[in-house]
Amino acid sequence: MAWLRFAVLIIAATILQTSFIGAFWILSTDIRPDLLVILLVFFAIRCDSNDAVLTSFIIGFAADLANPAAGFMGPRIISFGVFGTLLSNLHHVISIRRFSHQAVALLIMGFVTPIFTQLLAHLRADPVPLSIVRELFWQPVFTALVGPFLSLPMAWWMQMDSRRRRSGGGRSLLRYVRR
Repeated sequence: MAWLRFAVLIIAATILQTSFIGAFWILSTDIRPDLLVILLVFFAIRCDSNDAVLTSFIIGFAADLANPAAGFMGPRIISFGVFGTLLSNLHHVISIRRFSHQAVALLIMGFVTPIFTQLLAHLRADPVPLSIVRELFWQPVFTALVGPFLSLPMAWWMQMDSRRRRSGGGRSLLRYVRR
C-alpha cells in the first residue's frame, strides 16, 4: 500500500471534514457526509487484513482529532478500529465491491460507529449529547449516498486497481515493521 498517498488522503479528508465540508449539506448545515467513515469503509474493503486494521485505527485517530468525543481522545479510535476490522473480516466472506453493497456498509458503519463512540465516551465521562435524528439517520444516509461515488477517485489516487492487485504489487507496512 502507498502509505504516503494514504497520509495525504487522511490529512485532506480530516481538513475537509473539519472546515470545508459544511458547504455540502442537504436539509440543514448540520447534516453532511462523514468523509472519515467513507475512508474507513474504502480501506476496510480494499486492503489486506493487516493493512485494513492499521488504517482503521489511523482513520479513527484522525476522527478523534477532527471531533473529539466528550472532549478527549480515544473513543473514535477504538470504534473505528473495531468496526473497520470487523468489516475487513466480513469482506472476506461477503463481497462488498458493488456500489449498493458499499452504500449499505456505509449506512451501517455510519450508524454503529457513533453509538459505540458514545458508549465508550460514557464510560469515561459525561458524553456530549447525541443528536439521534442527525447523527444516527440523516448523516449516515447522506454518507451512504455520497460514499460509493467517492470510492472511484480514491481508488485512482491510491492506485488500487484490479490489475495491480492481481500482479501482487503493493507493499504492506507490517513487512517493514517486522524487519
